[in-house]
Amino acid sequence: MNLQPIFWGGLIAGILDISAACLTAYLRRGIPPGAVLRYVASGALGPAAATGGTQAAIFGLAFHFVIATGAATVFYLASRKWMSLVERPVLSGLLYGIAVYLFMNFVVLPLSRVARGPMTVSGTIIGVVTLMLCIGLPIALIVRRYSR
Repeated sequence: MNLQPIFWGGLIAGILDISAACLTAYLRRGIPPGAVLRYVASGALGPAAATGGTQAAIFGLAFHFVIATGAATVFYLASRKWMSLVERPVLSGLLYGIAVYLFMNFVVLPLSRVARGPMTVSGTIIGVVTLMLCIGLPIALIVRRYSR
């Protein structure tokens, strides 16, 4: 198994996604990056992460990269079975981003300890598009690059 597409896919998708999350949170609600990272940490640590300071933020960042690397691993393994995923990386990546959004919001988050507010149409659109462009697409393009 080639670990390079998993490593680079997780790293690049993780950087793009957390950057988009921090930028969106700041522009929409004035929420600083540290609070975004503590929110991510709250998925595992619970609401206490909100006041956890730098350590909780660092944990949230690490946790985020574990999740992004997991998404890259799933796509990579699926692409070994279904080569069409690397033959059409733009389409498969964008669709994979939608699948990741659905999995995170309807499986992972309900099982986590994160405090969730109501879903809004604008928040859903921003979330789906972000995961399409920042998770699915880069992972698919990176896996394709290492599949040649």
